[in-house]
Amino acid sequence: MNESTDRTGDTHSAPDEGDPVLAGYRRSIDNIDAALIHILAERFRITQAVGEYKAKTSLPPADPGREQNQIARLRALAEEAQLDPEFSEKFLRFIIDEVIRHHEKARSR
Repeated sequence: MNESTDRTGDTHSAPDEGDPVLAGYRRSIDNIDAALIHILAERFRITQAVGEYKAKTSLPPADPGREQNQIARLRALAEEAQLDPEFSEKFLRFIIDEVIRHHEKARSR
């Protein structure tokens, strides 16, 4: 029997057991989640290099103008992709805040 544990720690049988359609959807979701992790890892490798460069050249860790432009650009892309632009902005803001934190850390070394 295929079991999983939910957020509360309770163990449940996997509801897709015996349901090939649901199992297929879940495999696709798992693949997309793995791709997202790899994409985020690459993005943070690049932004870490940017933070080190900014620290060496005495540039500020944050660039509010670029951040606003990126948020506007990605909100528009989200709308085109039929993704909630509020969600996309929150997601991007979370990433930007983490990048700035890394840049500040690089600057203090």
